[in-house]
Formats: sequence, structure tokens, C-alpha cells
Amino acid sequence: MKLNTPRWWYTRDRNHAPVTRMALKPLSWIWSAVTARRIARTTGYAPGIPVISVGNVTVGGSGKTPVAREILRLLRERGGNPAALSRGYGGRLEGPVTVDPAVHSANDVGDEPLMLARDGMAIISRDRAAGARAAVEAGADAIVLDDGHQNPSLQKTVSLVIVDGETRNDEWPFGDGSVFPSGPMREPLAAGLARADGVIILLPTDMDSADAELVEVFGDLPVFTARLRPAAPPPPGPQVGFAGIAKPWKVERSLIAAGCDLKDFVPLADHAVLSDDQHEFLLERAKLFDAGLVTTEKDWVRLAPERRTNIQAWPVHARFDNEAVFTDWLISRT
Repeated sequence: MKLNTPRWWYTRDRNHAPVTRMALKPLSWIWSAVTARRIARTTGYAPGIPVISVGNVTVGGSGKTPVAREILRLLRERGGNPAALSRGYGGRLEGPVTVDPAVHSANDVGDEPLMLARDGMAIISRDRAAGARAAVEAGADAIVLDDGHQNPSLQKTVSLVIVDGETRNDEWPFGDGSVFPSGPMREPLAAGLARADGVIILLPTDMDSADAELVEVFGDLPVFTARLRPAAPPPPGPQVGFAGIAKPWKVERSLIAAGCDLKDFVPLADHAVLSDDQHEFLLERAKLFDAGLVTTEKDWVRLAPERRTNIQAWPVHARFDNEAVFTDWLISRT
């Protein structure tokens, strides 16, 4: 779904947008019921190799894909041949298709699979079971399922829930606990955690540790912390930034924290494909400030090739605070 994530979703104060919250409650009840029924009634396919599900309990913006990418890297470093498996949101192909960055565009397979395929095997398939069979046939010895926590079509060996760990300024990753569309939850928190084997809290680089109150929410589940770290410094000189992700304000904040001379920032809808008018607007803003244009790697792969020469990607990678402990735990479960 393409949307600009409402910031009031992520406050526990129900006095923010109270009329809107209440008006959307009936739709939230329907969403919850449909999700629960679908999960309860589906028997997943077992592909014969480990399936590591990387998902969340909120709508977008928790860092699932960077964490999936990092888990794939860790498995490869241990000598494995894992495959990323994604629905291919935003792409026109139904799959199963093995993503080839030299052949496919984001319009074909979606932006996130295109990023994952830059490192190794990535398969998109609307039918996750068919995608898993394709991964096995291609020689994969494990599947990392990107955004699969509410998808019951595959039997999971390990289910990981990714949580945005930023809790300052009254921000709370689950808001007041309301289910979409009156809040950010895909399902009630207790239901989502009941199917989880572990939790990964993704922290901003300037937070020393996870909020103790947040960690307590997960009870006896193993909790690991990771951070999104820039792969390189931001481009030098004045910049105009833009991002089409669920929480674009986090990109703006991260660029500034990394020392970027950010003159302006333009938020776009999640997974937005840059229109001609938007592209012209960005060029005008850059000209006004005598600045370059910078965006996320995810936004950059969605750009038409002719536009990439004037826009720089600023990639970030998820890194675990204790990589060895997490990797040993994951291997022991698979």
C-alpha cells in the first residue's frame, strides 16, 4: 500500500487525532479478524530447508529488508547458500522469478528484491510456496523470507519480529496498540509475538541501548539489538534529500546526524515512483540551494537509469551489536 505514514500512529497519547482514531476503529476490527482467520486456516508448505522469516507486527518502517539483507550476509559468511524470498511488492511480475539486477527493474520485481539481489540469490513470487520450491531447485540451502510474519503459506523454522527501537519524544513503535488503519499494527501485539521465536530491536546509531520498558514488552523471547549504520559518509557539500519510505523523517534525521549539509528534505509516499513533476521539483530545489540530490538506496533503485546520474544513493546497512551471539543463536535454531 502506498501511503504517507501518519506520525500520530506512533504516539501513545490518544489525544492525538482522536476523532480520526475512533472513526477508523470499525475498519481495524475487520482487518484484525481477517488476518487472524487467514493465519488460523492456512497450513504452510514445508520446503525441506530452513525458512527464516523476517517480519514485523506494524505496517512498514521497521527495517525488515536491511535486517533480512544482513542475515543473508551472515549465512553466506558461514558458508551457506541462502536465498531471499519476497513477494515483490510494487513489481509487475508474479514469479517465481530469480531477480537479476542487470535485467530487471524495480517496475518488474519491486525495489527491495532488487536491493537483495545485488548481494546474492533473490527470488520473487506472489505464491510463496512456489517461490520456495524455486529456491530449492536453484540450490539454496536456506530461505530468508522478507516480510513474511503474517503470511502463513510457508512453514517457518525461525520467525523473527523486527521492531523500530526509537522511543524518544513520546514515539512508541506500536503507538497506542491500535490495528491498521486506526494505528500502525498489522495485528494485535500479543498475537504477533505468540508466533515469534525472537525479536530484533533496530536502534538509531545515537541511542546507547534499547529502552528497558520496550524490552519488557517481549517477555521471555530472546531480544537482539541491531543498528542501521551508513555504508559511507553522506555526499559532500550542500544536499537536498528525499525518500519514499514508510518513515521518511528518519532518513532526514539520519542524514543530519551523519553530518550531511542538508538544505531541504522532501518526503514521498512509501514505495513511490518518482513522477516527472516530482523529479522537476527536486531539480528546482537543488538548483535553488546550489545543492546535490541524495536519497536512500531503496529509492535509488526505483529511479529510471537516466535519472540516476544526477542523484546519489546513501546506503545504510543493519549491523548487530553482538553479531556472533545472534549468528550462533540463529544457526542453532536452523
